Parts: sequence; C-alpha cells; structure tokens
Amino acid sequence: MHGEDDPMGTEEPAATPGAARRPHTGRRRNEAARRAILDAALALLTDADGAPVTVETIARAAGVGKQTLYRWWPSKGAVLLDALSDRAAQDVPAPDTGGLREDLRALAVATFEASQRPPTGPVLRALVQEAARDPHLADLVRTFTRTRRTAVRRLLERGRDRGELAADQDLDLLVDQFYGFFWYRFLLGHAPLDTTTATALADSLLAR
Repeated sequence: MHGEDDPMGTEEPAATPGAARRPHTGRRRNEAARRAILDAALALLTDADGAPVTVETIARAAGVGKQTLYRWWPSKGAVLLDALSDRAAQDVPAPDTGGLREDLRALAVATFEASQRPPTGPVLRALVQEAARDPHLADLVRTFTRTRRTAVRRLLERGRDRGELAADQDLDLLVDQFYGFFWYRFLLGHAPLDTTTATALADSLLAR
C-alpha cells in the first residue's frame, strides 16, 4: 500500500538494462518505520498519565500514516503487545549459563532492574491501569505475562532436564512464586526490587 498513508513504501522502479544495481533499501526503510512505531507506542504509554493511547496518536508520533501501522498490526493492542514484548526481549534476554541457579538469578536481576527504569516500568503501570477498564488491554496484559512466564518455565525445564530439579517438581508453582513475588512488590511498592532481592528470590525457589 503506497501513497500518503504509506511513506515507507518499498516499491522501486524497474531496473534500466545495463544500469548498475542499487542496494535494496526498502527493507531498511520498513524496519525503520516499524521501529519508529514501536518506540512511539512505548513513549506514549510512558507519558500517557491516564490519557488513552490510540492508533492515531501512535501513527502521528511515529510520523507515519495509519495504513502503515495497520499493514503490520491488526489493532492498537497488537502494536502495544509487540512493543512491550520487543522491549522485554531487549531488557531481559534469556540467559544460558549452563546452570539453573545462575540462569534464574540472571533472569530475576534483569527483570527487576528493567521494572525500575523507563520505559518498561511506566509502561507496565500504565497498561495495568488501563487494563482495569479496557477488556482488550486486559487480554494484552495476560498475553504478555504468559510470554514472560514461558521464559521462566523454559529455564526451569532446562534445569530439570540436567537433573538440577526433581523430575516431579511443580514448575508452574515455581513460576507463580517468581512472578507473584515480582508483581506484588512492583504494584504495591512496599519493598525494593533490587539485585539483592532478585538473587535471594532465585535462591529461595531452588532451596528445596
């Protein structure tokens, strides 16, 4: 789709016989537009302060037309989910040290640290607030938390396969304890989410 609503169009004119081939830049332009949209979505959520974030405001902030946005995502929720998941993948990469304890410690530390700085912290708070009154955003939050739970479970499964956990260990219960602890402190703010606490949590989950 091209024109005013798609400033990042990728169509190029046909090559002239004998002319030198130019490097294809459409893919780079598309990725630049996609990145601008994801960054704009996170920035708007960070500064929303209760104001609704819409497809229109995201597109305007990214400097693209709505049709560019709809080419990649079917809804505002899908944009926000992609933006948040992308940020989580950057902030909390899946560790693989070869040992479950160190993997779980690293994941807990990265999760806690990311939640204490923008854009992740403000975005998570904004989404939780909006989810209370928007069923679609509530679904988004559930989907996002499910992906984060999966990341922790994979570490535990890997550790179990290496014999670091009992074969009959309830992995879902451990995941609940990991994220139950995180969300309780994150939302209530009654106690720190720091490196020391992250390490202690990881160790306590494996102390059995």
